[in-house]
Amino acid sequence: MIECLTVWQNLELAMSGVRGVWGTYTASLSGEQQDKLESVLELIHLKDNAALNAGNLSHGQKQWLEIGMLLMQNPKLLLVDEPVAGMTHQEMDRTSELLNSLAGKHSVVVVEHDMDFVRSIASHVTVLHQGHVLAEGTMDQVQSHPEVKQVYLGE
Repeated sequence: MIECLTVWQNLELAMSGVRGVWGTYTASLSGEQQDKLESVLELIHLKDNAALNAGNLSHGQKQWLEIGMLLMQNPKLLLVDEPVAGMTHQEMDRTSELLNSLAGKHSVVVVEHDMDFVRSIASHVTVLHQGHVLAEGTMDQVQSHPEVKQVYLGE
């Protein structure tokens, strides 16, 4: 993300496609590309902030813009590392909604330590310890796993 550019410009730059220096300088969006950009703006809840410089966004909004920039590239898989670190509860809820809305269109792998957030988005949880899989399953299965309790919950 480039903070001195607008939200719109950041999404436009992230758009998939072959881009050289001259092509980027002279490029104009097709109707389909504009529709894609507007669709992503709507999805990441930044449509009303499209003309705002990215540097003026809140922390949560910057995270959503970064997710939007990934979506502009039409990925099959998104790997998101600690997406809610430093967010307010309202921003966390909106991030949960955003990631849940991607189900069926994208595979999403989230690395996160906030278990309430994980519960809100995960259908399958894998717990790692020292580089090895400690437990896998639903959130309830993982939280009741004896080794997970011992290692992470101190029981």
